[in-house]
Amino acid sequence: MNEARTIPATAVSLEDGFRYCERLAKSHYENFTVGSVLVPKDLRRHVHAIYAYCRWVDDLGDEPVEPLVKSLEEADWMHEQVRSGSQPLGPSQRMALLDRWEEELEACFTGDPTHPAMVALQDTVRTFHIPREPFLKLIEANRMEQRSSRFSTFEDLLFYCDHSANPVGHLFLYLFGYTDKGRQELSDYTCTALQLTNFWQDVHRDYSIGRIYLPLEDMERFGYTEAELSQRIVNQNFRELMAFEVNRAEELFQRGLPLVDMLGGKAKIDVALFTKGGMSVLEAIRQQKYDVLSRRPSLSRWKKARLFLSAWAKMAWRGSAH
Repeated sequence: MNEARTIPATAVSLEDGFRYCERLAKSHYENFTVGSVLVPKDLRRHVHAIYAYCRWVDDLGDEPVEPLVKSLEEADWMHEQVRSGSQPLGPSQRMALLDRWEEELEACFTGDPTHPAMVALQDTVRTFHIPREPFLKLIEANRMEQRSSRFSTFEDLLFYCDHSANPVGHLFLYLFGYTDKGRQELSDYTCTALQLTNFWQDVHRDYSIGRIYLPLEDMERFGYTEAELSQRIVNQNFRELMAFEVNRAEELFQRGLPLVDMLGGKAKIDVALFTKGGMSVLEAIRQQKYDVLSRRPSLSRWKKARLFLSAWAKMAWRGSAH
């Protein structure tokens, strides 16, 4: 795919780039709405730009070919090269796409990017003086995904989370004007905990696409095998394994909690929401007696609304108290 260096026929304006990012953000749903009302209006477009970047990195790494081609066509970027490639895309093709994305990132910092998300992101990184590192780490995380689908140790998994999850927290902090290492370290605990929580929600789904995030050393320690996982067997060994992993994630949430009181305004609420939401998912796993293979644990809309209202009321109360 080295010959693929096509540039859209029509240059993308900055406003077109931000509109593209907004559409992309609003078309996807996570545990909580991206660019929610808790994000100050003047930051919302920049949140959308960062979300679009993150979404594209993930999609280039694992999106099925047809949806990926559609997304590429909408962005007028690289679609002919992907459409003419083999289906499904293998690791080498994915790596080539990620390499091309890294080149586009470099253009975002030093030249003229062509992808609409990068056009918007260029304005964001210049406005908030965001360095390359968190963006590069996210690309490297997806390269790791192409190289391996298993993690031997918990340390290996934490290293992956340091590339796949923690950079997102750093980007969030940059948008709100926080650049110190202390807050970044606390953010890392929270982001890693959120990533682990997502893994423990999706053990079955991830296995169905060939991935196991449960550390192999832990599976061996608790006497649970991949053969049992393939049959969705939930026995005492599996429950004890999941209890162990859930407790680990909760400990990380607890270590990150001081960050909430080190932030101001709506940043405080967003972090509190993500933390409470993640811990609530862990509690949902416990309520299911750690059976995440029969049914994916998640939060009801009512539970999400309660978390939102609780966080909003807390901010309003603190505001009136000062």
